[in-house]
Parts: sequence; C-alpha cells; structure tokens
Amino acid sequence: MCTSSQIIGSLLVLSVLEIGLGVSSVAVGAVSFSLVLSEHKPQLGDSSPVWSGVCFLLCGICGILCAKKKTGLVMILFSACCICGLIGGILNFQFLRALTKKSSALYSLHLASMSLACIGIGGCTLSSWLTCRLASYEQRRMFSEREHSLHHSHEMAEKEMTDNLSNGGPHLIYNGRVY
Repeated sequence: MCTSSQIIGSLLVLSVLEIGLGVSSVAVGAVSFSLVLSEHKPQLGDSSPVWSGVCFLLCGICGILCAKKKTGLVMILFSACCICGLIGGILNFQFLRALTKKSSALYSLHLASMSLACIGIGGCTLSSWLTCRLASYEQRRMFSEREHSLHHSHEMAEKEMTDNLSNGGPHLIYNGRVY
C-alpha cells in the first residue's frame, strides 16, 4: 500500500507532466491554427488543441495545489479539473481525427496534437485515481487522529476521577462537571 508521501510525489510528477502537456498543446494548437488561418477558413475543431491544452494546464496547476493543501475542497476542485481535462482531451482527439481526413497539409501537427491529447487523457485519469487514493488516506488519518484524541480525553477524565477519589474529593464527574 502506498504511503501519503508516495501518493503526493506521484501526484506532483503527474501535475508537472500535465502542465508540460498543456503548454505544448497550446503551442502546437496556436501554430496549427495560424497555419489554418493563412490557408483557408477555420473549421469547427481547428482550435481544439488550444482548449484541451488550457484544460491540461489547469489540471496540472490544481494538482500541485492539491498536493500541497490536501483539503477536501481542493481535492474536489482537482477532480473536477481532471474531468474537464479528460473531456477536453477526448474532444480534441475526436475533432482532429475528423479534420485529419479532410486535410493532409497539417497532418504532422494534427498527429502531434492527438498524441499530446492521448498522453494528457492518461495523465488526467491517473491523477483522478491518485486523488481518490489521497482522499481515502486523508480520511483514515483524520479518523485515526479523532480516535486518538477521544481516547486521550477519556484517559484524562478517568485519571482526574481517580485523583479526586484518592484525595477525598468529589465522587462523580459527568460531562466535565463535578458533583
């Protein structure tokens, strides 16, 4: 079973990968879109690499934030960004697959964008899974801390009661009140 530090380390590596994929996808998409503008009228999916790159970039940034903060709200935000990255990557791949059949002039750029989208989809999937593992680990840790705290307060109450009984003090302590 993975420890929390291993999960966080893996999450950080995947987040940096997602940031790199996002920047690369935006760059390839911008070059591809500028070439499309110079050649002919843009079509529906020509800018999809840029949008999927933005989704991957946000996913990576939220992943780094999630690895540092580890709060429930940040984990939910990161999971939502991973889902957006998955959707953006899948749509990018589908749009480019349809466009590549029509035009072969941009084939290499479309192939590069589709490859980046596939890697990004895999990274978002793994990041989602790691976030679920991290949330489960954090939930168990918080439960253990609460149990330890309750056990410690129960021991202190028992000690206080035995100290009071041995000193001839009050005989009943209930809910923190002495009777």
